[in-house]
Amino acid sequence: MTDLIRPKTKTATARLMAAALALPLMMALPAMPAAAAVSAAVGKALNAAQSAAKAGRSAAAIEAVNQARAAARTDEEKQKSAQMAAYVYTQAGRYADAATALQQVGASPSQLAPLYYRAGQYDRAIAEARKGGGEQMQILIAQALLRKGDNKGAVTAYNNLIKANGPKAIYLENLAGAQFKSGDKAGYLKTTERLVRSDGSSARWGALLSNFRQNPMRPEAKLAMFHLMQATGNLTRPEDYAEFAKLALVAGQAGVATNALAKANLPDDAMNKHLGEAAAKMATQATTEAPKMAASPNTAFRGGGAYMGMGQYDKAIAAYDKAIAAGGTRVDQARLFKGIAALKAGKVAAGKAALDSVGETGGMQDIAQLWALYASTKGAVPATA
Repeated sequence: MTDLIRPKTKTATARLMAAALALPLMMALPAMPAAAAVSAAVGKALNAAQSAAKAGRSAAAIEAVNQARAAARTDEEKQKSAQMAAYVYTQAGRYADAATALQQVGASPSQLAPLYYRAGQYDRAIAEARKGGGEQMQILIAQALLRKGDNKGAVTAYNNLIKANGPKAIYLENLAGAQFKSGDKAGYLKTTERLVRSDGSSARWGALLSNFRQNPMRPEAKLAMFHLMQATGNLTRPEDYAEFAKLALVAGQAGVATNALAKANLPDDAMNKHLGEAAAKMATQATTEAPKMAASPNTAFRGGGAYMGMGQYDKAIAAYDKAIAAGGTRVDQARLFKGIAALKAGKVAAGKAALDSVGETGGMQDIAQLWALYASTKGAVPATA
């Protein structure tokens, strides 16, 4: 989910949420005050504070602005000194002190809320933002709730944002991330589907999967995620190809592993050479080993992986069916990869049925549901994917 002010992209979840916490950074923080008629003592101290702040000498700037505030007598001098103090403290990263300086001269909630947010004082940021009102303050409230870990509160805040300002994609992305983190999987899927149906582009899938991959998952689920990244045009980084290859190799999808390694462009060291040799050897053996493994319920899951690696999707489906019939701990894994194989074979209805049958207990359901969404919006995966 995307951070707005960028799920803790961390975002899915969640750009999980690694793209939404950047908007207060885009809100106006204190700038240098405009020139004004002030006494010589105040003016000299303000000029010294400004010069020191520009030069990055925070201690000297703070000392000078304190002198200005002590010398200030008129309302205008107090106002300008407070504004300079807010600017100096902001430059120094002392956002709470900047807020305090402005609050003493009656600054508006829209000025104070971003400063308290940056200071990590989220309750105070929320309180000021609620006084201020408007879309920007609503965004800050939602993001502060996320930062606090109040994901249910963030869901409510994002729903309010959407109700008041329309279903902007970035709001929907962050709503989906908050829903996922709060355990509202039904809401998450509904929001994700809404996003994808309005924009099924590779970039949209990239944002969703970037958020999703931030969540802990079993190796088989991560392997399925890499297959989906590939299908949506989001498998591009060498390190992702390398991880995809390793996971595929462990799952017996040797052909997938060799194809991924060919695109990984890994350094030519002993470890990577060994990995490539292992993948090539397993891929060569798959032709004779796949039928043997697929024939036995105990090894049918591995047989399905071998056929998947060879691009023989109908045979992979049959092997996964045998693994499903055998029961055990790999039933949901077999259903998941049967669905992926069916989509790769162009059998959309069969693929969706298999994906929809994945249960909740094996750690495969979340990625299966994303695959099902992909199937319902994009159709079958090309066999070359």
